[in-house]
Amino acid sequence: MIRRSLALAVAVAVAACPAAAGAAEVTVFAAASLADALSELGRGFEATTKGHVVFDFGASSDLARQVLAGAPADVFFSADRAQVDRLEKAGLVRAAGRIDVLANTLVVIVPAASPLRLRGPSDLASLPRIALADPEAVPAGVYARTWLESVGLWARLRGRVVPTLDVRAARAAVESENVPAGIVYRTDAALSPRVRVAFEVPRETGPKVLYVLAPLATSRSPLTRPLVQALTSPAAAHVYARYGFTVLLPR
Repeated sequence: MIRRSLALAVAVAVAACPAAAGAAEVTVFAAASLADALSELGRGFEATTKGHVVFDFGASSDLARQVLAGAPADVFFSADRAQVDRLEKAGLVRAAGRIDVLANTLVVIVPAASPLRLRGPSDLASLPRIALADPEAVPAGVYARTWLESVGLWARLRGRVVPTLDVRAARAAVESENVPAGIVYRTDAALSPRVRVAFEVPRETGPKVLYVLAPLATSRSPLTRPLVQALTSPAAAHVYARYGFTVLLPR
């Protein structure tokens, strides 16, 4: 049913932009934490068009830097507002085109077989190391740092932080047991049997984790508009929810 609904949404979008049917390619720069959900949606989109969706997943901060440097992309799907703000300020995103699509929650993870029992923020103070996406730039790490500052732990832990390229790399560091704990998104933790959630950062007191989708003003692909419509459709909302995201779109 979801796939059929997505197909209908894409068909309507393509009909609204006839040239899209013959387009070869549309490129999406997206946060690493969206890889599984967007890959599924991309396959559904390709099944109903003659186009090909190229995904480049990584840290939103790094992807935004690449766009600012002239990297060819058509759509940007960021794990925070700040990176979209950077592109809008540079004239690469139009304010009217931005869409708040998803929300997420931070969790503290440990290896699945770890005997550690972390029940709250104060327990983190005893850790020798903790993995975060780069807290100076990458959204997942910036969110984690903001939360640790809010609970008065950042000054004590900053020297023990193992910074990683993105949130998936932070999870991998914990999966490998090279680091005893990490802070990642709830959706990333749910996808790995090699980690377990020690505790979740309460949404009401944690940072507001927000994903923003925006077509780039420099895009020349006629598939850009129908893809954005497909990625914000009710059918897409069901896919995001299945992967554990909080959907901000109407359903």
